[in-house]
Amino acid sequence: MARVLVIDDDAVMRDMMRLYLEQGGFEVVEAGDGMDGVRRYRQRPPDVVIVDIFMPRKDGIETIIDLRGLDPAAHILAISGGGEIGGMEYLSYAKVLGADRVLCKPFRREELISAVRETAAEHGAA
Repeated sequence: MARVLVIDDDAVMRDMMRLYLEQGGFEVVEAGDGMDGVRRYRQRPPDVVIVDIFMPRKDGIETIIDLRGLDPAAHILAISGGGEIGGMEYLSYAKVLGADRVLCKPFRREELISAVRETAAEHGAA
């Protein structure tokens, strides 16, 4: 079973992603911000990391850069709300800076599971 670290400051969004991913057969670990996410990654690297772009303390872009510094082979899926100003632009930056895939909120259960499976499979973690 692939292990997924979900990093998002929105508790409702984390709960939804946990539900979707567990229904898809994944083990899920959560972090409420980028600092906690990087700490959890250091403790036990997951197969895939989902990182929200807009978060307090350490945003998703900084988190992606830190994760890549820790582990150039980290498997990262960046997410962001499309309605936010610059959301799609920041997802493009995330891709350039090291996200393997990007996914725009809101997304359907199947879209999230598919994106995580594809990210894991690309790196032999599925």
